[in-house]
Amino acid sequence: MIPTALDACEVTVLVDNVLDILSTAPSYVTSETANVRKAGATMQAGQCLCCAQWGLSLIVKAKSADGESTLLFDSGPEGYGVERNGDRLGVDFGAIDGAVFSHGHWDHVGGMTTALRLMAEAKGHKNTPVFVNEGMFVSRGASQPDGSVFPHEPVPSPEALAEAGGRVVLDDNPRLLLSDRFYQSGEIPRVSGYEQGLKGQVVLKPDGSWEPDELLMEERFIAVHLKDRGMLVFSACSHAGIVNVLRHARAVFDPIPIYGVMGGFHLSGPYPESIMPQTVADMKAIDPELVIPGHCTGFRAVHKLIETFGPERVVPSAVGRTFNFAGGPRR
Repeated sequence: MIPTALDACEVTVLVDNVLDILSTAPSYVTSETANVRKAGATMQAGQCLCCAQWGLSLIVKAKSADGESTLLFDSGPEGYGVERNGDRLGVDFGAIDGAVFSHGHWDHVGGMTTALRLMAEAKGHKNTPVFVNEGMFVSRGASQPDGSVFPHEPVPSPEALAEAGGRVVLDDNPRLLLSDRFYQSGEIPRVSGYEQGLKGQVVLKPDGSWEPDELLMEERFIAVHLKDRGMLVFSACSHAGIVNVLRHARAVFDPIPIYGVMGGFHLSGPYPESIMPQTVADMKAIDPELVIPGHCTGFRAVHKLIETFGPERVVPSAVGRTFNFAGGPRR
């Protein structure tokens, strides 16, 4: 199940933890400052810039010979960031053709109803498909040392998504989306052995009790196929383990290579940091040409990735940036 080969893919970082308007970047990356000026900012001021929030949202535009499709991959933690950053960046919400939940955590889909409302208003209240699976709509929390549970904010329900302007499309299986320009994975096999999910996470059972739920088996990645380059994989939080994500992608798309990987690699926190050396070594064995870490990757892992892959191959994500990936033969 290979998506259509693309001539280009443009990715705008709508929400991320980091704001960085000064660091240099390769020519295929447009800075936040350039983007807000293009959208109409007339001065350098805080009110003209995006806000950074804990979470992730990417607007992915896939361009092929016969047209283009745009997908919203997650929506950050709340509507404020979606609306403010979208305004500062001049996002055309009416041009977004569909939206994806990567998994059922508030920091990735808490802003989805706002995003859908903005899309509906821009489209004359035409519904936008939202691609999800059943396992995303559960009540979760984090177990505490004293035995209590600190609950997560619930993700928007299918009913709330529909009310906001979404057309909910439920399916657990891998699928091609939006004129076959995007691939959405099915369940990601857990094969590395050392990537063991989100420690301490629990899920609420029907009887009101909590049980362990560390693996988040509903998590999904998306990917696009850049012509003559390979697969560009987007992993929003990598609770499945970024090595498991990339190994699965390599198996699904073989013999097409993995060209790049972008998103949250979940290498921050006590347990993820303990497996960081092995994770980065196994990522290097897969050897994507581009590595674009964001959100929950963490500064220690970003440093390790740069040390391992080199600064020309690792470009950290930041809110407001646009990444322009070109297909076609290398020059």
